[in-house]
Amino acid sequence: MKISLTGRQLTLTDDLKELFDKKLAKFDRFFGDDATANIVLSRKHGMRCLELTISDGAMLYRAEEESETFRSALDEAMNSIERQIRKNKTKLAKRLRDGAFDLDTDIAGDETPQEEDEIVRVKTFPLKPMTPEEAILQMNLLEHQFFLFVNAETGLTNAVYRRKDGRYGLIIPDDVSKQMQG
Repeated sequence: MKISLTGRQLTLTDDLKELFDKKLAKFDRFFGDDATANIVLSRKHGMRCLELTISDGAMLYRAEEESETFRSALDEAMNSIERQIRKNKTKLAKRLRDGAFDLDTDIAGDETPQEEDEIVRVKTFPLKPMTPEEAILQMNLLEHQFFLFVNAETGLTNAVYRRKDGRYGLIIPDDVSKQMQG
């Protein structure tokens, strides 16, 4: 697994890099050599914040944790990703490395089988052209966590969502975001 480490407004030490390499080696049995782990480190309100995103083909596994130290934040993030894998074990078995679940002795988590995801309601609504700001307003009026809309500027389907920190995010299709950056 390739590891990319980024520090926001802090200096990364070699000891920290070695720690992450050593700890993330635990995931080698789940993911192939082409998998990448992106770690973003920052500080907020005296706490150490760690965002861990593992990309394996089209699948993304993500955890964001705050703790007193980066070591404990990494441990919590790894546990979170292990729970994601455990919870979706049967669905992910085809996508993860062969034999990934043969040696389950050191993976924490319950062994109860999970029910299949079931769609219990289908909603339809017209997608109206609007700006992202108007979509956020509409989302807040509906008291939803996300809102799907047609971006009036691009004509493409986008989504806005409420982040854990109370701010907002905008999701745009990947091929469009590359065109906007270039």
